[in-house]
Amino acid sequence: MLLTGLILVAAAACRPGIGSPGSGPPSAAGSSPASESAALRWVALGDSYTIGTSVDPTERWPDQLIGGLGQRLPTLELVANLAVNGYTSGDVIEQQLPALDALQPGFASLLIGVNDVVQGVPATRFEANASAILDDLLGRLPADRIVVVATPDYTVTPQGGGYGEPAKQAAGIVANNEILKRLARDRAITWVDIHDLSLRAARDLTLVASDGLHPSGAQYALWVERILPVVERLLGR
Repeated sequence: MLLTGLILVAAAACRPGIGSPGSGPPSAAGSSPASESAALRWVALGDSYTIGTSVDPTERWPDQLIGGLGQRLPTLELVANLAVNGYTSGDVIEQQLPALDALQPGFASLLIGVNDVVQGVPATRFEANASAILDDLLGRLPADRIVVVATPDYTVTPQGGGYGEPAKQAAGIVANNEILKRLARDRAITWVDIHDLSLRAARDLTLVASDGLHPSGAQYALWVERILPVVERLLGR
């Protein structure tokens, strides 16, 4: 995504998963007001649902969120979207968290879990990885500067059956969402659930991108309608 600030996209080798074939020091945990003189540096972490596979960069949910926030301070500047197709929670730990040292974010978002389901990562390992990610973020940022977004259900899309038995995979997505929601809430981190919005794609193909698998810009717009007021509250607007 190249709309706001410097966007750094991590490179990744192909792996089985959805979307792929086969300034100052970091803040300590605690509450702190948004800067009134500068936008907070936002870094987005995750997989294809955050990098916006198969949609125009302007349609990706982080970019739509920036557009919705506008220039009125306090606001966010999307300085890096590190999300990569096919990434699991383990990849976030190995590839994305280390990049935060140089980026020094003032705000972070996380959306991860679908590729753990697709690649058969056990729930216990996903929970351990998710805990490590959230604890790392809390070592850098206050809890009210982190947002965790639920994973959508790709199984309702036309191509969803190509990534595992739909009922089993859908249950896995729900289970991982429940794990991540619990871990976030245990740490007073904000959770935004968009899973129900993704289910509308079963009867409305305008909510599916041209690849028949990922959300369209229209679906991401629905997500932003839900995420935007949450972020505005966290910013103290």
